[in-house]
Amino acid sequence: MPEHLRAPAPRCQVPPWPGGPLCYVERVEQDKKIVIVKTGEPVPPVLERRGHFADLIERTIGAAWRGGYATFDARTDDFPAPEGPGIAAFVITGSSANVPHREGWMLRAEAWLRDVVRAGTPTFGICFGHQILAQALGGEVIRNPRGREIGRIRVQRRADDPLFDGLPSSFETHATHIDTVGTLPEGARSLAFNELDDHQVIRFSNTCYGVQFHPEMDHDVIAGYIAWRREILEAEGLDVPALLARLAPDQLGTRTLLNFIEHIVERRARRTPSA
Repeated sequence: MPEHLRAPAPRCQVPPWPGGPLCYVERVEQDKKIVIVKTGEPVPPVLERRGHFADLIERTIGAAWRGGYATFDARTDDFPAPEGPGIAAFVITGSSANVPHREGWMLRAEAWLRDVVRAGTPTFGICFGHQILAQALGGEVIRNPRGREIGRIRVQRRADDPLFDGLPSSFETHATHIDTVGTLPEGARSLAFNELDDHQVIRFSNTCYGVQFHPEMDHDVIAGYIAWRREILEAEGLDVPALLARLAPDQLGTRTLLNFIEHIVERRARRTPSA
């Protein structure tokens, strides 16, 4: 594994191996890492106050994952193997970059992501991560003809899926994006939508999902995005005070990331213990 993926030992300690089935599961998780694929940074005020996307993602997952984490930068670092005994999953962050710009690092990332999905390694894309997965697998990402989506939004489910365990038929979450998946890859299924985006959640395979919203962003983070982009939003005719007034501490989109850990990552980790 490349040196930049060698993260410190997990903060949580587990009981000795002979402790029984639960202990076995915890030991398997401890030996594996969720690898966060960095594709950008939060806006400057959020980065300064709350940290990198990896920090937000790790705090959101919290106790749902007992293993470790590693991070690599898809823009500058070498890509790890698409599967391996020490890798539990990949989580692809958001970014201010635009998939339709087709930058060189994006093309390299897309080729690698095709190998990751083919290998069956659990993968979860957030916003830009959701979009680059769609582009990599044969879909098309475009500038959203319906305009920018930012703030607290309501998402409507199309179907049942383990990703929606414990969620109602519609739920509120936080989003900030101006591009959208215009065409689905072959075999992908759109699982949720709203009035501004037809594909808020996509299942690309049994182990690969993308969400257009940000399950890792609480109301403080999305408020920071709205404040940072105030002039742009006002120029586009959006009501910034109304956007801020809609924010609230609870956002159910977080549940999709936790369900991905519980139903996809942990289940696969138990089937394929580390060497």
